[in-house]
Parts: sequence; structure tokens; C-alpha cells
Amino acid sequence: MKKGQKRRIWTKEQKFEIIEKYLNEHISVRTLEREYNADRSMICHWLRDYGKYGEKAFDSKSHRKGNPFSALHTSKSLSETDRLRLQLAKLEIENERLKKGYQVKGVGANKVFVTLKDANTK
Repeated sequence: MKKGQKRRIWTKEQKFEIIEKYLNEHISVRTLEREYNADRSMICHWLRDYGKYGEKAFDSKSHRKGNPFSALHTSKSLSETDRLRLQLAKLEIENERLKKGYQVKGVGANKVFVTLKDANTK
């Protein structure tokens, strides 16, 4: 996408039309890219999602990876269950970092990762 150009929103029907042409008519991704003025990597991503999730691939973004606790992080009023889930997730992340041999010092923009061999553990 060029600077100043609006981002194109593809409907579910448009995505299926492109996928159908690729699968049924055996039209190459390069040809579809030119025909629809679409990004090649985006078409490949749609094909991969369609292969994994079928027709549900474009219904919602629920199958996408991401941090399910990010919304909880910014929420002011958490239920006890959500607060405990967030705390558990933070502890699991900290545990994985310690297994890999580093700690986090500081917060926000001042956050730095320090290896355990360099850290003072007293």
C-alpha cells in the first residue's frame, strides 16, 4: 500500500470468489493478484486460513493468535475470576522467561531484559 492510499476492505464474498477461482479454475495467485489488484501474500494468507478453518475462516478473527488477556489488562473493573486468570498468565510468562535464563527489570519504555548470569540474585 502506498502512502496516503486508503486500506481496502475485502468482504467475505470477495475472498471466497478469489479462493474459488484458485481452487476450481486453477488460476495462479500471481494472476489473481493482478486481476483483483490484491496483495499476493494476502491471498496466500486467505488460502492458508481457508485450508485450516474452511468456511469459518472469514466469519470472525477468533481463530487468530493473540493475547486473550490484553483486554483484561486495560479493564478497570475485573471480576475475581478474570483478575486471577490475568495473574496466572503473568506468572506463567515470568516462569517461561526464567526457564530461558533472563529477567525483566523496569517497566514500560524502561523495560530491559537481563540474563541471570549478569543479574545480582541476592
